[in-house]
Amino acid sequence: MSEINQIPPISEATHDLLTETIRAGAKEIIRLAVEAELEEYLKQFRDLKTADGKAEVVRNGHLPEREVQTGIGPVTVRVPKIRSKTGAPVSFQSVLVPPYVRKSKSLEAAIPWLYLKGISTGEMNDALEALLGPGASGLSSSTISRLKTEWGKEYDVWRKASLADKKWAYIWVDGIYSGLRKEDDKLCALVVIGVDSQGRKHFLAIEDGVRESKQSWKEVLLELKHRGMNAPKLAIGDGALGFWAALEEEFPKTKAQRCWMHKTGNVLNCLPKSAQQKAKDKIHQIWMAETKEEADKAFDLFIDTYEAKYPKAAICLQKDRDELLNFYDFPAEHWQSIRTTNPIESSFGTIRHRTKRSKGCLDRDGMLHMIFKLGMCAEKNWNRIRGYKTIEKVIREVKFKDGEEIKQAA
Repeated sequence: MSEINQIPPISEATHDLLTETIRAGAKEIIRLAVEAELEEYLKQFRDLKTADGKAEVVRNGHLPEREVQTGIGPVTVRVPKIRSKTGAPVSFQSVLVPPYVRKSKSLEAAIPWLYLKGISTGEMNDALEALLGPGASGLSSSTISRLKTEWGKEYDVWRKASLADKKWAYIWVDGIYSGLRKEDDKLCALVVIGVDSQGRKHFLAIEDGVRESKQSWKEVLLELKHRGMNAPKLAIGDGALGFWAALEEEFPKTKAQRCWMHKTGNVLNCLPKSAQQKAKDKIHQIWMAETKEEADKAFDLFIDTYEAKYPKAAICLQKDRDELLNFYDFPAEHWQSIRTTNPIESSFGTIRHRTKRSKGCLDRDGMLHMIFKLGMCAEKNWNRIRGYKTIEKVIREVKFKDGEEIKQAA
């Protein structure tokens, strides 16, 4: 039998060489990306010159080399430094490799998600290795435990941080139920997201409480006031929350906007399935109307259509009429964002339906810390609110009608 040429199996040494080659390539890509970041950052200083005509802001070596844990194992990175020849404070911080980062975003996001899904500390190592490759196996159960402790410390610092350095235009509020139980009640995280004057969304509060409880929400709002939050111009949330009674006491000038997504679901639940699609279309005609006058007409049409045969559906919609239409008093560019609590829903949708197994993995503090970490991961990927340039006008209480600015007579 003639010999057949065979490809020899990849040895462990060959595999290690391949891994090291990939890491070297990753290191070079990171270096080039950081250099590009630096060049872009230095452009803002290119017109600044010293007395002898030389550049005022220049490169100044590198920060100490450090490792970042990734799915292919640790990758060493070096971040350049800059300085000003005039002594004015100036520094460069890479977005790709932020200060003190020790693990890639994939690991940072995966660990709390796995834990919330019911993966115990002892199983975390295998789960991460399956998701991110053998390079993630260095995260032992003791490392995970230390991370959880660090998350708790980060959460404690975050929830006490001052909010006075920003002006807040809108807030979204909701209660996120978990599978955990405390005595006879499910534990619920009370979540507040705010948008600042630059149109950027931030988590402002993640606290445990009772979703329908006025007292729980009052405690949250009092803490936000204590941290320096101004009275927002509009608060968006579900109509069933005890939040609204608390808001009226603590921020009486803040307008209320009921969430159309929640309201639509509540109204449709009062109707037979055969009537739900047509009713849903009529509800859409209300909040999709270009003016408040047109919305009122569509609102009246819905009430006239269903009041006689399905009074519960008509009452459910009618009782929050004013609060459902308050968005018309704000810029039209913002309507898409302020008609619903979608910023919260999209971030925490999967937490609402957690598996039974996770009940044994988390306690009260663990739940809050995990939700906090998930929130911080989500926040990094948020875009600024559409039409963010008009946020300043909202904060200055410029008047709007049907989404358009009311021009003052000269």
